[in-house]
Parts: sequence; structure tokens; C-alpha cells
Amino acid sequence: MAEAADFRGTSASPARRWLRRTGALLTGAPLLAGLLQLPAATPADAAVPESPQAAGKGSVSVAVDSLSPSAPSEGDTVTVSGTVTNNGRQTVTGAHVDLQVGPPLDTRSAIDTLAKKSDDLQGPTGEKVGGKYTEKFSALTPGVAEPFSISVPADKLDLGRDGVYQLAVALSGETAAQPWDKVLGVQRTFLPWQPEETDTKTKTTFLWPLVSSAHMAAETGSNEQQTPVFRDDELADEIAPGGRLDQMVSLGKGLDVTWVIDPDLLASVDAMTGSYEVRGADGTTTPGKNQEVAKHWLAELQQAVTGEEVTALPFGDPDLASLAHNGTSVTGSLNHLKEATDVADDTVETILHVKPSTDFAWPVDGAVDPSIVKVATSAGADKVLTRGDSLQDNLSYTPSAARPIGGGTTAVVADSRMSTAFQGDLTKASASTLAVQRFLAQSLTLGLQTGKQRSVVVAPQRMPSVSQAQAMAEAVGALQVGTWSEPQDLTAAAKAKPDPSANTKVPSAYPPALRKQELQRAAFEQIARTQAKLDKFKVILTRQARVVTPFGRAMNREMSTSWRGRGVAAAGYRYGIESYLNGLIDGVKLIQKTETKLSGRSATIPVTVQNNLVQGVDHLELRLTSKNPTRLKIGGDAYEEQPVTVNGGHAQSVKFTTSANANGRAEVVAQLYTQDGQRYGDPVTFDVRVTEVTPTVMLVIGGGVLLLVLAGFRMYTHRKRAAARGAAEDETTEADDQVDGPQERDGAPQNPDTTGTRPKEETEAGARADTPEQPSDPAPDTAAESADPSGPGERVDR
Repeated sequence: MAEAADFRGTSASPARRWLRRTGALLTGAPLLAGLLQLPAATPADAAVPESPQAAGKGSVSVAVDSLSPSAPSEGDTVTVSGTVTNNGRQTVTGAHVDLQVGPPLDTRSAIDTLAKKSDDLQGPTGEKVGGKYTEKFSALTPGVAEPFSISVPADKLDLGRDGVYQLAVALSGETAAQPWDKVLGVQRTFLPWQPEETDTKTKTTFLWPLVSSAHMAAETGSNEQQTPVFRDDELADEIAPGGRLDQMVSLGKGLDVTWVIDPDLLASVDAMTGSYEVRGADGTTTPGKNQEVAKHWLAELQQAVTGEEVTALPFGDPDLASLAHNGTSVTGSLNHLKEATDVADDTVETILHVKPSTDFAWPVDGAVDPSIVKVATSAGADKVLTRGDSLQDNLSYTPSAARPIGGGTTAVVADSRMSTAFQGDLTKASASTLAVQRFLAQSLTLGLQTGKQRSVVVAPQRMPSVSQAQAMAEAVGALQVGTWSEPQDLTAAAKAKPDPSANTKVPSAYPPALRKQELQRAAFEQIARTQAKLDKFKVILTRQARVVTPFGRAMNREMSTSWRGRGVAAAGYRYGIESYLNGLIDGVKLIQKTETKLSGRSATIPVTVQNNLVQGVDHLELRLTSKNPTRLKIGGDAYEEQPVTVNGGHAQSVKFTTSANANGRAEVVAQLYTQDGQRYGDPVTFDVRVTEVTPTVMLVIGGGVLLLVLAGFRMYTHRKRAAARGAAEDETTEADDQVDGPQERDGAPQNPDTTGTRPKEETEAGARADTPEQPSDPAPDTAAESADPSGPGERVDR
């Protein structure tokens, strides 16, 4: 009777459940009668019910950590391992783990539905394998995880036709509150089953992306090697053993995948193989120490891509959607995309020694609209990687990836279900296993849809985590040994014959969630402003490549898709690039001047140009302009220009000839210009004070000097005449004394006739020596000259 009551898809027969419940009621009747005689229990004394579980989930969680093989064939033994954890408050007794196989899932949407309710108790679990293929536990203590592992031959699973089967792992048992056997937890997964190979294998292209965020700045060392400067040391962590990019290379090696590589990543790691600097949070730089790590990673990558197809993205992986929606109206933005595409080929070939394909454009998440397609193809790409949830088809099957969308452009439509299978947190083994089995299930179901061979492309997220990469590698490995798929390069997938029923109309709408993450117009305006400054700056450099190349690559990085959702970090990176360029531009400048004094009709004014750069500057013109040319002319006109050449780390003085026409202050402006007439740097303004002597002033001064000379001469002659008059007075006085009578000398009379008189010249000399000058004395009171004849010996003036 009990066997007759067992139904497929139930955990226990209704008959068994009825017998258990009846027995429990009969056994508990006396106890119930006694309880009825007791006082009613207060809420505090009442029994605590089991904690409610999330809707549809049981009190025991079941985690399937591994399923091997992922896609079994005849003769294989399927091993399912994992853990069961009692999340309830009561101990589970009589617990046992069973495998249950459900019917095939014939549609891809049915797989999606089951994946969303993989642990729902209310859904069907399938037919129990039973027998010895079960694992029992005497008790499951609350909060304790218990491992399990069940191995069963594939032929015991009772799998029929080819397809995807639901495989449920169920934990059943009893609790004190529910003392009968029931399913307390379940985890469903997928079991692809196609033991025989088919002639119409699906051609699958799996993209293996090597992309990172921007790590290098535009700054380089001043030495000849231009030592690169990194913004941080995070790239070293990614390529170090166990790091994300190290795992991507290690896991991808040996897989039949198409490597999709950002050349910026290669260039950055290649720069780390030599001397490099790392800027810390405090702004200082320290020498990098991961040269060997970088060399090892590049060597491993070179081996991994040998013989495999490599597709190069534009340098820096520019955000095509942001550029299309917010950047095309900003002058020069498309030029950056063209430059990023042009350098991609050489970068990859130089470092990896393989010739990459540069024909593919890959917008974020494969979302496209007409403007994105137009921008994507403007740089030379004629194939656009999109996704099925963007370029949707209204078909009962999945068509091949390639389809023409007009203008000679091919849209390569990646399968959305398979491409998004490895998103989310896959750090838990159970989540990773479910992702792998779901991916394989979608692949097999797709292949069984029409019985015709098709080409399918899988484009996962750009920067998978380590756990996501591990799940991807496991899935690709299982697909390669499977019986329904074969690998294909991306180029071959793009050339496959398109399905005439497939949609070729590009959607006009773009997902709002993705649009919120885009770089805004202000970002492209800042990039354009930086480029304009670079264009003006480079023309004066004697070695332009030392500046143009690092700044050009930095501006490519400013447009990277890695800035999505990181607006603050993106703005900080752009500001750092522009600020560094401003510092270099300011390295060539005019030295400030104070007021200059100018005397005389003409003079020279020196103006000094300082070059703080390592390299020399040329092709500069220094213009000195007078704001008041009527007072001060420069070079015979209002201004004069002279060429300027200054070696690195030196200063050069340029001299200008000036001519003054009037006294006073004149404002003068010095300004550097490039040879095409563009202003360079800030002007220097200073005053020139003119103290020049004009002809009129010279006449006035000459007249004054002449007057002074004449006045001096008049005073001299006047004094000379006064001296002469004084001498005449002395002679007159002496003559008077002689007329009055002889004078005694020592008591003896003197005979004037025998005494010699002093000559007139001596008398006058003595008078001049003894008599002070009296230029203002009145006319001399002098007696008339004696008319007597001269005595003997007296000199007579004639």
C-alpha cells in the first residue's frame, strides 16, 4: 500500500505521512489530556516556534560545491559534493542527502527560471535515485555545516534523450516540532547530457579579456630614459602570483579562446620591467621593485597567446558610448579615438610578437545605438561587438552571431545568457559550480534548438575577478571536451554566414542604467583643453616626443571604460594630468621686472627668459611693447620682436633698443609668442621712468652756465680794479710823508735826496699783499702827484 502511494516528485507518500500523523496523535492523546488540566501558559512560558525562513527556503541550506564531470557521458561516474548546514533552532534527526533527477529542460528560458528558484522547496525536485546513493546523518546540530559526497554511475541516473536535466540535491529529516521525514533544504543544478557527438556542433567563440584600469600618469623622470611614474602599485598586485591578471593568464593558457587585450595594459607592464617610480599618497615617489614580476607575467602571456587569436582594443579601452553621447560635440574627441586605434597594433606586436586584429569595437556591455555604431566605426573598425539583450531577436531559437547592420559594418552579437553567466559573487564554491553548470546547460540547449550548426560568441565582463575567471576557465574547459561544441576564433565568427531571419536593426534606445555611468561632456571638454595646451606647448620643444607621447597616452586613458561608476576618481586623474602639463608650461617663462630707469636719448632694456625644462626650447618670439610710444619707442616703433632659444635649465636675456622723446613713466609689456602667433605664458608688465635731457633743456642749461661765467668774470675784473685803487692810495700817502719834512733815523736826519725810493711795482705789490680787497670801497682820497723833478736814483714811470 505504501509503494502504491509513492508518487514521482514527492519526498514521502501520503499514506506514510497519514500513518505517522495518526500515530503521533494517538501517542500524544494522554499528554494532551494532562495539558488541558494545567493552567494556560503565559506568552513567556509558551513554546518558541521555529524561526520563519525566507519565502520558499528550508531550514537547512544545501550547497553543491562541485559536480564532476560537469557534462558526463556514458560510463562516467557523477560525483556531487558539498555541505549541508542547519540554519534552524532545532536539531534535525534522521537526516539524509539524496540526488533527484527531474525531466529535461527543453527551453533556455526554463533554465533561467529554474536558476532563479534553485533553492525553493515548493518547486519540483524530480525522481529520487535512492538506494545506496544517499548519505545519512544521525543529527544535524544548529549552525553546524556537515560535508557530503555522493558518487553515482551515470547509467543509474536514468537519463534518457539528449538534453539538460535538473539535478536536485535534497536534505530530508525530522525535527522535534515536525517529527516526520520531510525535505528541509534543496539545491538544484543542471546536468547536461549528450553522450554522443553530433555532426552539427555549435561553433563557440569565447573572449578572454585582459583589461585593467589606468595606472600610469603622464609624468616621467627627467633622465634620458624618461623613468615612468605610476599612480599606485595596484598593477603589481594584479600581475603578482595569485593576482587577478596572473590568474587570467594562467587559466587562459591552453584554452581555445580569443584574447582581447588593452594595449595600455601591455605598455604599463612593459614599463615596469625597467626602472620606474610609484607615487605614494603623500605625493612623493619611491622606486618600483616589481621588475621581475612584470618580466615573468609578460613571458607567461607571450607563451599563452602563441598560436591563438589576439584582438587589440584601442589604447586605453576608450568608452565608445560616452564618446558617442557626450564627446562628439567637443572638438578633437574623435581624434583621440583614432590615435588610440593607430597605436594599438604596434604596441601589441612589439611586446607580444603577435599580429593582432584591430577590426573590432567593443562598447560597454555590448549595448549599442546608432550613434555608438557611428563612433565605433569612425576609427577604422568595421565590426562591432554587441550583445543579444541589446540587438534583440524575436525568434524561437538563437541565430548565429554575425549579421550586417548597414554601411559595411558587421554586428557580432554575443549571447547574453552565456555572456552574463559569470557575473556576481562567485567566491563560494557553490555559486561557482552553479554558474558553470548553468553556462553548459545554456550552450547545449542552444545547440539542440534547430539541429543546424550556428556560431555563438561569448563576451564576459571586461575585468573578471579571480573567482569569476576560475569559473570561466572551468566552463570553457568542459565545453572543449564536450560533444556538442567546438571552438572558433572571433574573426571566423564575424565572417560566418548570417541568418536571414536575424534582426539587423540597431536599437535607438540606450539602457538608462548604463547612461548614468557615462563620462559627461565636462570630461571631454577638459581633455580638449589639455590637448590645446599640449599643442601650443609642443611647438617650442626641441624634443617633442618626450612630452607628446606620454601625454597623448594619458589622454587616451582619460577616456577609458574603467572610469564607469568612478566619476570622482576619473576627475582626479584628469585634473592631475592637466596640472602636470601646466607645470611644464610654466617652466618656460619671463622673469618679473621692477621699474627701470632710463636716462639719455637711447638705451637698452634686457628681458630674461627662464627655461626650467630638461630640454631646450626654440621657435619662440619675445615681443616688447611700449604702451606710450610717443614717450618711449622700442626698436623705433611701438614694439619689437626677437627670436628666443634657451637651453634646458638655463636663462637667456634678450636686449631691446629704446629711444625716449619725453620725460616721465611709460608702461612696457613683455610677452612670449609661438611662431604661429599664439601667446605663450603670462605677460610681464613693468614701468620705465624716462629722465632724458632734450635740446631745449640743453639751451636753458647752456644759457645758465654762460650767465654764471659772465658773472664770475665781472666779479673778477671788479676785484682787480679795486686792488689797483688800493695800491694807488698807498703811493699817495708815501708822497705826502716826504713833503712834510725829513725823518730821523736813529737820531740822524735823513736826506730824501740821497735815500732811494721803492719802485712803483713793488709798492703796488706790497699794497696788494698787505691791503685787503675792498670792492665796495668809495673813490680813493688821493693827493695830486708832486711836480718836482725826481731825485737821483729814482725810477720814473713813463
